[in-house]
Amino acid sequence: MNPKLQKIKELVEKELCHLDPSHNIKHCIRVYNNCLLIAEEEKVDLEVLQAAALLHDIGGAIEMSDQTGEIDHAEESVKMAAPILKDLDFPEDKIKHIQDCIISHRYRNENKPKTIEAKILFDADKLDSLGAIGIARSYIWVAKNNAKIYTNIDDIDVDEYVKENLAGKINGRVKDKTKHSPQLQHETKSKFLADKMHTKKGKEIAKERTKYEKIFLDILEKEIKGEL
Repeated sequence: MNPKLQKIKELVEKELCHLDPSHNIKHCIRVYNNCLLIAEEEKVDLEVLQAAALLHDIGGAIEMSDQTGEIDHAEESVKMAAPILKDLDFPEDKIKHIQDCIISHRYRNENKPKTIEAKILFDADKLDSLGAIGIARSYIWVAKNNAKIYTNIDDIDVDEYVKENLAGKINGRVKDKTKHSPQLQHETKSKFLADKMHTKKGKEIAKERTKYEKIFLDILEKEIKGEL
């Protein structure tokens, strides 16, 4: 990691130091590494991609502290990224490109990634919510929000749940977090993510990680029901 990127990493780590392990600098580094993996098969501006990966969630603490549910950390991250990049002498065109990557990385907003760098960042970020790491992060979220370890999907009308607790869309924000669970997360979001990926490599990895996630959830269900 070159000196500019190292400085960005240090600034992001400072901003996110009080967040839980699923959203702190470790998440940004995993996304950074995912970006490099996907980029092996693409022609990219690596400096733009690396900077965007490190900065994509720098506004996360602002959203986490918001009680209104109206603040979007992607928008905050775009604002916070600009002065950092200017101080590090990034040219204006690259700053704009990095901001475009950041604003379009989020699944919930309407900003769609257009450049290959933005598409890679989107995919890399989503991969960190899938597979073994996705399961690990989901249980950090469960503990933090007093949510459920397990939901019997057979007892739930998923479409009705989406309407009532996810604002009627699979990428909607969870209203009552105590009603949510990793099983509901899988049924309403995770199992659809592979089809949302923009790159061939991202889609391949997402499909594999989704398989691992489903295996874990199936075993968990059997253990909870006393069948295993």
